[in-house]
Amino acid sequence: MSTPASAVSHRPSMKTRLNRPVFFSSAILIIAFTAIIIAFPQASTAWLSSAQATLASSFGWYYMLVVAAYLGFIVWLAASPYGKIKLGADDEQPAFSYGAWAGMLFSSGIGISLLYFGASEPLTHYLYPPQGTAATPAAASQAMTLTFLHWGLHGWAIYALIAVALGYFAYRHKQPLALRTALYPLLGERVHGAAGHAVDCFGIVVTVLGLVSNLGIGSLQISAGLEHLFGLQNSHGTLLAVIIVMTIVATLAAVSGVETGIRRLSNLNVVLFASLLVFVLSMGPTLHLLNAMIQNLGDYVSNFVGKTFDLYAYDRPSDWLGKWTLFYWAWWISWAPFVGLFIARISRGRTIREVVTGVLLLPLAFTLVWLSVFGNSALDLLISHGAAELSRAALEQPAMTMYKLLAHYPFGTAMSGVAIFVGFVLFLTPADSGAVMLANLSVRGADDDADAPHWLRIFWSALIMAVTVGLMFADNISAIQTTIVLASLPFSVVLVLYMVCLMKSLRMEFEPAVAVKTTAKVAKQAW
Repeated sequence: MSTPASAVSHRPSMKTRLNRPVFFSSAILIIAFTAIIIAFPQASTAWLSSAQATLASSFGWYYMLVVAAYLGFIVWLAASPYGKIKLGADDEQPAFSYGAWAGMLFSSGIGISLLYFGASEPLTHYLYPPQGTAATPAAASQAMTLTFLHWGLHGWAIYALIAVALGYFAYRHKQPLALRTALYPLLGERVHGAAGHAVDCFGIVVTVLGLVSNLGIGSLQISAGLEHLFGLQNSHGTLLAVIIVMTIVATLAAVSGVETGIRRLSNLNVVLFASLLVFVLSMGPTLHLLNAMIQNLGDYVSNFVGKTFDLYAYDRPSDWLGKWTLFYWAWWISWAPFVGLFIARISRGRTIREVVTGVLLLPLAFTLVWLSVFGNSALDLLISHGAAELSRAALEQPAMTMYKLLAHYPFGTAMSGVAIFVGFVLFLTPADSGAVMLANLSVRGADDDADAPHWLRIFWSALIMAVTVGLMFADNISAIQTTIVLASLPFSVVLVLYMVCLMKSLRMEFEPAVAVKTTAKVAKQAW
């Protein structure tokens, strides 16, 4: 996949300078929060768990409603006449070729978590369903429907909303590419002051939490593969070595920029991911997997509205919703600032309709196929072949589930090695694009398509690594996952304001044009 000549690497503008309030406030908050969790692990875990339980019981309805609103709004926007508006000037051409753009869309939002949960999540829902009897055909069908729900349209709609809002104001209205920019219709010039600083600062904090969780899951996935393949103990030393290597490579890719390192990694991601998928599909019960794939899609579509608003209000009290669906919605929101910003960064010159359609459908199609193939392969091995080790892995060491599954296939050892490498590359693209976007949020005065200086990308990569190492060595990485749920609540309100601001600005731009066209048509008919 090649990039047009117009997409050459952009060096940082000479006018770019550090946004001190945003940079120092966010860095201090992250460091202080991490230090408290490490210093008081039991107390902080107890408090965060209590806060998460309270949020799930008190705001579960809000999360379900607001995520549905994001999806409804962005789909309506793409289908409306506003969908023809470009993220840029009317005559502006896309910065990246369609193939390169699609590859980066895929890789920016699909991280190593898909490898981690691809087989383990359906097995967990099958064994511990929120409704009905466990380990039944109905439980298997429900497990795949819930997995599709958690990885489906709702999450990608959040990415699309931020990408469209930021890209519209940055490239069409010549504003800086920053989280605060989309709030200009409400805040006016105050967006450049304390209120705007607070939005960017909070976006950085939420993004760092999401990336720390990603690095934690990624290191566990890679370490589990090394344990499975070479017998290396999943010790702190192994985890530290994996985290350091992953961070160094991701930082090098981030320093090389969007047009070079990240684009090439994205292309490699697509090839490797697809190869592993084709192998499992062709070497497994292919006909059963194809049948199950179609049925899973049908179940997802037919249950879409009901599951979108399902709070299990008439079922026995359970913390399942908070640990799964609400956690996923919060996790998508925590990733949305940097993924949405990155998608906006690569989508200049494309229409709103094109961006929404691409974000909702291109990565989603592959995601659902992946989940169906690996989820149903794991279920088939457990149900039809008695592979009890898969269920144990899913419940006790989810990162090991993928390797246990591959062990049942020809060339299982070699494919486990491929899976380790795939996981490594899958981690890199969100990590390096995240470092670039964090750095971009930390500066002001840059050109709208210029990236921040290299030292800022290195700083954020190093901070994410340090936080991850500290929390994992304190055996408290779960505290970050809990914090994600809490931190995403206020940022979800920012996304609601994005919708309000976007509509206000689009109407101001579009309706005068409609009025002029209507007047001209009436005059012509009268003549």
